Amino acid sequence: MGGDSLIAAVRSGDAKAVAAALAAGADPDTVDEHGTPALCLAVDAFDLPVIEELMMSARPVRLNCTAADGHTPLLRAVDRGACEITSVLISGGADLGLTDAEGRHALELARHWHLAGAEAELRRRTGASEPVVCRRVLDGWGNVCAELSLGGLTVRNGHTAILTELEPRYGIAPPFEELMGRALTEPDVDQPVWPATTLTLQGRHAPAVWAQAAALRDRANPLERYCGAEVMRLVNLFDESEDDLFDGPLVDLFLPWAAREEDPRVMRALTAGLAGAMDPRAEQPLPALTRHHDREVRRWAVSGLHRLVAQGDPEALATVMACARDADALVRAGACRALGMAPKDSSASSDALAGCLNDEDEAVRVAAAIPLFVRDDPRGDQVLRDLGPVDDDSPYFAEFHDVRYHDRALHPAE
Repeated sequence: MGGDSLIAAVRSGDAKAVAAALAAGADPDTVDEHGTPALCLAVDAFDLPVIEELMMSARPVRLNCTAADGHTPLLRAVDRGACEITSVLISGGADLGLTDAEGRHALELARHWHLAGAEAELRRRTGASEPVVCRRVLDGWGNVCAELSLGGLTVRNGHTAILTELEPRYGIAPPFEELMGRALTEPDVDQPVWPATTLTLQGRHAPAVWAQAAALRDRANPLERYCGAEVMRLVNLFDESEDDLFDGPLVDLFLPWAAREEDPRVMRALTAGLAGAMDPRAEQPLPALTRHHDREVRRWAVSGLHRLVAQGDPEALATVMACARDADALVRAGACRALGMAPKDSSASSDALAGCLNDEDEAVRVAAAIPLFVRDDPRGDQVLRDLGPVDDDSPYFAEFHDVRYHDRALHPAE
């Protein structure tokens, strides 16, 4: 029932239509006229929302289904360099041991692409000689990646990241320097190989990892310094011990490091680490860093001032109010969220929020209106009304939690 409508919805990339077809009784394992299952079609299209709808179906979808080429959805995701889809399928229970027509399981397929290089492998498969078309895109999790197309075949540049993330699942742990070497070939630290590398190293939970990362702080190559700072930041961020084991050592290293660091990529990691540290010393450089020339550094610095703003610290409050006029919209939105932490009797913070209600960026207007609503200040109500219903597809759904459960929303005036 509803097989044709399901395939049509998958092909159109309409996740809501997919959900409706499944709710009406469509089989999530429906295949198209070529025998390709709906899940494989969604993987081919890099369509994570549709994949998630199929995986959440009341009738469980077969994660290890195969198409005519013998590829399971997981193997297709690996083949196409789709990091986030690979992760979702594995988390859902996809079989890591199944192989393609050449006998390669997921790890071996990822390693093949890593060693060959995406462009060379595209040329080998397609036989095309024209230039590869490359564009910068966002994946299903909003992360930056490169998409390469040649001869009718499109892949993304996530193969090395997938290899790095898969290796621990197969009991493989390459040395620190080898993993870092993979990442160093990519100067853009927003590309998939960087978070895959730093998160994999952080996940080893070994004292040697901290020492190796710390030793990178004096390297001449800023990408090596970035790797060290980011790994230490993540080790501290995900540390679950009750005694803040890494907070003090991180601040001891990051404070003098941040004072001399010139590369903006490294400064982002250092500022993020200081912003997330519980040691009060970490807050010392943050006001000055809100004026850094790199906007991501400014965003992280603002996020680290929440505690001081909540305490009513005059310098922190003045700093964040100034950030509400920053040239970057994300910095302004972050400043509004920080101002929302100020004591409710702070008229200065409320007035600063009200001053952002006419911002050219909708996200800034919403970030200003929400704390005003929670403070029972009606000046931002019109901004919230203009949004209409905020359902779980809205980018503001999570932010609306305090609005949704506030007394004014639960018991509106008659």
